[in-house]
Amino acid sequence: MYRTDSNSGGHSYSRKDFYKINITNGKFLFHYADRTIETEETYLFFGNPHVPYSCEPVSEAFHGYTCLFTEDFLKQVERSESLQQSPLFKLGGTPIFNLNGQQKDSINVLFEKMLAEQQSLYVFKDEVIRNYIGLIIHEALKMQPTESSTKHNNATERITSVFLELLERQFPIESTQQHLQLKTAQDYARHLNVHVNYLNSSVKEVTGKPTTNHIADRVISEAKALLLHTDWNISEIAYALGFEYPTYFNNFFKKKTGMVPKAIRSFNI
Repeated sequence: MYRTDSNSGGHSYSRKDFYKINITNGKFLFHYADRTIETEETYLFFGNPHVPYSCEPVSEAFHGYTCLFTEDFLKQVERSESLQQSPLFKLGGTPIFNLNGQQKDSINVLFEKMLAEQQSLYVFKDEVIRNYIGLIIHEALKMQPTESSTKHNNATERITSVFLELLERQFPIESTQQHLQLKTAQDYARHLNVHVNYLNSSVKEVTGKPTTNHIADRVISEAKALLLHTDWNISEIAYALGFEYPTYFNNFFKKKTGMVPKAIRSFNI
């Protein structure tokens, strides 16, 4: 836990080994996975070690607080449903929240209390800090759309939810030795022990998109992240993403994006 200011600079793009929560007063450009997001005057950010990101200061001056911790630090307490649904552990969506004045003041207080606790001699201060992290997570959950806490009340919604969660679990690809295990709708259906037609109809009914589109979109998103932020060659990326030959990957990528993979690195988009 520490204060941040203009002298800290931005953050390099990488898959880090810790979780991060920070509140900053100042405008930034965030490059998160394959997206670029501009913040407003005050924002709250949740960094997940499985998703690479970087940020560039837009404002000349900025300040705030940053809290870094490992998953083991939180594992010392049972992971609740709210924690599982929080921006720390949900890999989809956008983990950046622009704050109004009231939200800024209340969350700043929590960071200040964490900093004071960290510097104290209290023997159970880690437990107190975990509680403050939990309060910040709940403040963020309140800001998320209500759909994030929607309960899945029927079989169609449940199977769709499980499919989307299973899809997200296949990523990120963090090593050239790691290969995508589930590649097709049939693979997911077998894993979920349902007929592929039932999976397809459920996913299409709930999301409006076919199962294959979800899979392809997620593969493209990961491909862009690997192209932009690793030095792996095209063959290594293709193989890691489940393509037997680089040509298959090139054709797939061009069909979905209109560009060849090498162009993504050239234009840095």
